[in-house]
Amino acid sequence: MSTGISACPACSAAPAAEDLAERAAQKDARLALSLPTIHCAACISAVERRLAAEPGVKSARVNLTLKRATIEAEKDVSARQLVEVLGEIGYEAHELDAGTLSATETDKAGRELLMRLAVAGFAAMNVMLLSVSVWSGAADATRDMFHWISAAITLPTVLFSGQPFYRSAWSVLKHGHLNMDVPITLAIVLAVVTSLWETTLSGAHAYFDAALALTFFLLAGRYLDHRTRAIARSAAEELAALEVPRVTLLIDGEERELPTAELRLGDVILVRPGGRMPVDGEIVEGQSELDRSLLTGESVPVFAGVGQAVSAGEANLTGPLKVRATAVGEETSLHRMADLVAIAESGRSKYTSLADAAAKLYAPGVHILSALAFLGWLLYSGDMRVALNIAAAVLIITCPCALGLAVPAVTTAASGKLFRKGMLIKHETAMERLAQVDTVVFDKTGTLTEGTPELTNGATISRQDMALAMALAEGSSHPLSRAIWAAGKATGVTPVVLTAQSEVPGYGAEGLLDGQRVRLGRAAWVGADAGEQTSSWLQRGEGPAVAFEFADSLRAGAEEAVSALKASGKNVILMSGDTRLAVEAMAARLGIETWIAEALPRDKAERIAALAAEGHHVLMVGDGLNDTAALTAAHVSISPASALDAARVASDIVLLGGNLAPIAEATETARSAVRRIKENFQIATIYNIIAVPLAVAGMATPLIAALAMSTSSITVSLNALRLRG
Repeated sequence: MSTGISACPACSAAPAAEDLAERAAQKDARLALSLPTIHCAACISAVERRLAAEPGVKSARVNLTLKRATIEAEKDVSARQLVEVLGEIGYEAHELDAGTLSATETDKAGRELLMRLAVAGFAAMNVMLLSVSVWSGAADATRDMFHWISAAITLPTVLFSGQPFYRSAWSVLKHGHLNMDVPITLAIVLAVVTSLWETTLSGAHAYFDAALALTFFLLAGRYLDHRTRAIARSAAEELAALEVPRVTLLIDGEERELPTAELRLGDVILVRPGGRMPVDGEIVEGQSELDRSLLTGESVPVFAGVGQAVSAGEANLTGPLKVRATAVGEETSLHRMADLVAIAESGRSKYTSLADAAAKLYAPGVHILSALAFLGWLLYSGDMRVALNIAAAVLIITCPCALGLAVPAVTTAASGKLFRKGMLIKHETAMERLAQVDTVVFDKTGTLTEGTPELTNGATISRQDMALAMALAEGSSHPLSRAIWAAGKATGVTPVVLTAQSEVPGYGAEGLLDGQRVRLGRAAWVGADAGEQTSSWLQRGEGPAVAFEFADSLRAGAEEAVSALKASGKNVILMSGDTRLAVEAMAARLGIETWIAEALPRDKAERIAALAAEGHHVLMVGDGLNDTAALTAAHVSISPASALDAARVASDIVLLGGNLAPIAEATETARSAVRRIKENFQIATIYNIIAVPLAVAGMATPLIAALAMSTSSITVSLNALRLRG
């Protein structure tokens, strides 16, 4: 990043007024706001009512799951205006670029599978009722009529309900490959073709019920598999959504709004208190404090003044800043982080599930065995009808229903168990990867801690000093000021009344009490020694300053989680962007021997990659923007529900509650789940060892094969349910 540019605003390469005409942007009629603090239906109602009441707003809709509001408004309504009106009623809001956000898809795939499953189940019940009549002795014309009615029900049903298998089978066959859907498709097709042949020849047996039973059980497995996965947007896309879509450009002393995408190197922009940096740059005028917690994990805001470098995504807290752009668009640190996440996500997608690995061996064997049975019986008997029946029975009896259910049945049971413990499994292979973990890496701020400072020496501060500090802290958005106010209210202290009160950006707040100046803020501002503890200092007149000391509160269950993970033999590492002293103190408090401080987002991802290169399977637990690349690079990852949207999307598992204790239990549940999956594979294998020779020997009709296949599927499902205990 360039640091040699003059700090004089007048020397900036400000765009000419005529240049602005080329870059002027029309304000979007559709606006999107992020609402990180909403949590219930009352919040939705309050936000929608306030937005709808604003002049120029045509409609406002809030999505609680995404914590986002979509507003249709007239062209002269700005997002900043709406952010301010929501702030007036106590809701934090940030503008999102609606152009970078893909509309959240409804779960079309899940609804489609469920609909096809229902159709197959209903048809199977009806055909089985007709089959009962045939089994009970219906013969000749009556039997043929029942078979044709069954055919009329079965043909459209298998054509409709079996489409997920047909599409998948065709897609791999086109490229010369096999998967489990190829033998599934062949089994269904052969069962239907054989049944039609028997029906046209007025045969005694037809196997339409077998074809429908196959379709039903296989769709059940596919739907269970679908339910274990969360369809989420890309984490890289979420990071892009955090980029500030509009900026205030300074031209000849005038403020003009334009899209961030139209900024150029050297442009000078105004970033007001509460806004985020839209670009990487250098401060040329003003002083303030910056919240870097999303990018670096630093729990305490840092001072920002002329000449200091800033990065896209940092939040300006207290004073207006003029910033000269040194990196824009794809060159900003925020965008580079999104690139890291995208690369890590593509690597994660290469992981192969146990079921897929089994299918690579299973599918070719099924085809070969069925073909050999057909040829053998055709040569032996010379009867095409017998050979086709036996080939169909072999395909049906070896149809991978049990394999198809082996993984989803277990993961669904395990996911339900963990959900009751407060953990939501998002990724289809997360359970299998979690079982392999031998190293756990924790972020500090917002993960092991609550991410908000607490006053630690309140008991030693007099009520008079507390009342004075509360008066100075009242109305400030600074995290330390809010902590002082909360501590004072908790002890019943009433703030005094000050006059001439003001906030000095980057330093603190001051006012007058009975004509005497009082200050609350940075140590250097009141002439105190800063020391190593995070502190805010109160000074009355020229008297000695009183320290208000703070520490980040530990998240519930943090000690239990670390202790249990270490007891199970896992290596635990603390990795944070916070200061060395803060990280070292936290590591000592939790008994973590290995810790890394002042780690940038790239450092975290590289450290995870290095551990993986050493052969470790890493579980990353983090919550911030600075953790997103590491979360996607890890073998498996967990984020608290309070985490940033991008971190939750990048994670495989979301911790729904505030307690970290379930993390250790989740690793043990995952190991049990993998054992059940392997047991299910063993059940499927033993079943095939017994059933296949019977089918090849011609001792099992397609109907008996379907019943045997159903029995193996039910056995696998019952074994999976043992996890719920």
